[in-house]
Amino acid sequence: MSQYRTFNAADAVEYAQQFGGVDDPSALVSAEEIGDGNLNLVFKIFDNQGRSRVVVKQALPYVRCVGESWPLTLDRARLEAQTLIEHYKHCPQHTVNVTHYDAELAVMVMEDLSSHRIWRSELVKGAYYPQAGRQVGEYLAQTLFHTSDFFLHPHKKKAEVARFINPEMCEITEDLFFNDPFIDHERNKYPAALESLVVSLRSDDALKIAVAGLKHRFFADAEALLHGDVHSGSIFVADGSLKVIDAEFGYFGPIGFDVGSAIGNLLINYCCLPGLLAPREAAEGRERRLSDVQDICNQFASRFLELAKEKTRDVALAYPGYAESFLRKVWRDTLGYCGTELIRRTVGMSHVADFKQIEDETMRTECIRSCITLGRTLILAADHVADVDALIARIRQAG
Repeated sequence: MSQYRTFNAADAVEYAQQFGGVDDPSALVSAEEIGDGNLNLVFKIFDNQGRSRVVVKQALPYVRCVGESWPLTLDRARLEAQTLIEHYKHCPQHTVNVTHYDAELAVMVMEDLSSHRIWRSELVKGAYYPQAGRQVGEYLAQTLFHTSDFFLHPHKKKAEVARFINPEMCEITEDLFFNDPFIDHERNKYPAALESLVVSLRSDDALKIAVAGLKHRFFADAEALLHGDVHSGSIFVADGSLKVIDAEFGYFGPIGFDVGSAIGNLLINYCCLPGLLAPREAAEGRERRLSDVQDICNQFASRFLELAKEKTRDVALAYPGYAESFLRKVWRDTLGYCGTELIRRTVGMSHVADFKQIEDETMRTECIRSCITLGRTLILAADHVADVDALIARIRQAG
């Protein structure tokens, strides 16, 4: 049995030579650590021609930006690998291919995506991938339907819920999404000029009751195997292609959480573009973000309903009209979880490049204000926004 140790570049090369699945393992000669997150080491493995061939990813036993005072379970590497493997079965065109994993070393080997770019970085630059929204919607429909009660036998579903229990990583989500931003917490960080706005979140009874309901459903509604952290930084894009990565938060939870997280990050970019681009380009980019949101929601809903009509196995769930009724519940959840994503990325500790790369401090503060305000609005209005067209109209009206 192997024993855990933190990899360096030489370790990653040796591991890739053994488990990378390339025809000539000896051709793998160097590695570069490219991880930019807080939870993992990520190594690109290069051959003797300088080409990146595979990726080796290892989970760290703590949050990198905090250190050993915030320990993390290494079992999340197993959960991430198994979530991606399960999602790949149902949507290989939009899920990174995990070719090997070692639960004890907390290491996995994945396909190289050097031909792709991180979607968040592209959005910050103003680049547009017109197919990306539909592709994300397809990924969400395929993975969430095929791991839900609509498709799985009840015995299989219950066994899968047990297999993907992920309490430590879920606790991080529960704190960062539903607790920290709505209390005075040391992890929160936001511009001092927004103090009164942030304080108002803590005393808004209607908001806190709605957030409590969202957290309770996150606890209780084991609807499908979620990615658990679908944001533009966990999506790689290229012309005509899109791949989802980084599923260490995978567990069975409410479907609207994944959908809401995905569109929430696009709305973060929508709020930030006036600080990132010149006025004309920013206006064009904001319209494209709204188009992306529409594409995700429409593709997800239409494909989920098609799959439900074709493949639902449970006689009660197959009754005409039930899938549509279920998706109305998912939509309300989607809006609420989208709102919590907007607030946790601005008030809480998980800030993103969309804000960080706004150079003008005053503009950055106003973009953050817009994001917080939109997040609050979506949480409170979730029961009153009928569909994605109504959502887009409300966002445009808010300016």
